[in-house]
Amino acid sequence: MKRIDLNEYLSQRPYPGRGIVLGRSEDSKYAVIAYFIMGRSENSRNRVFEETEDGIRTRAFDESKMTDPSLIIYHPVRVMDNGITIVTNGDQTDTIRDNILAGHCYRHALNTREFEPDGPNYTPRISGIVKPNGSYDLSILKSMDGDPACCCRYFYEYDKPLAGVGHFIHTYQEDGTPLPSFEGEPRRVAVAAPSARAWADEIWANLNEENKVSLFVRYIDMETGKADTVIVNKHA
Repeated sequence: MKRIDLNEYLSQRPYPGRGIVLGRSEDSKYAVIAYFIMGRSENSRNRVFEETEDGIRTRAFDESKMTDPSLIIYHPVRVMDNGITIVTNGDQTDTIRDNILAGHCYRHALNTREFEPDGPNYTPRISGIVKPNGSYDLSILKSMDGDPACCCRYFYEYDKPLAGVGHFIHTYQEDGTPLPSFEGEPRRVAVAAPSARAWADEIWANLNEENKVSLFVRYIDMETGKADTVIVNKHA
């Protein structure tokens, strides 16, 4: 599969929804993570990322304008004591963490969940985990062609990440009403930025100005485990 230019890909899509990129830096020193959220409604756009003790959470920028927190307030990123980083677009972050703590795997956790109950979109649940050795997994849970009677679960595992390569999965194939779910395998993208800040600047600049909300980028040093994190919020 040919590596695509992530910046070009994002600039051509006004509403990819929420997206996860996992991969390896070009010098192979860092495991890299990017997660962004976008919004079309006032409720979805009224959010920021906030750093927590073990990752990040979403919160309302203006509490007085929050109308329904059920699907938009959650912990997108949690880092476990065993070094596993979990990143998702919903409260399945906690489902994965709790199942791993109970001795299960992320697949077991996600087999207990399905797409979001927000018909007619039935937004897919996208999830990723990065292990201490830099290998990573991605998953998407989505309806069968928009029919909520069937949940399709797809899992992708990358046990020997390549330098300068990432994999990108997002919720919506394109803008529309209803929003069509992501199709196919995670996109193979080039990771050329030398630092978390440089990559964050690139991604943020190419997300649609009207719809982008927040971005999280992390570079994890494969030798020391030290993490360099950048958070960008439209509502500063």
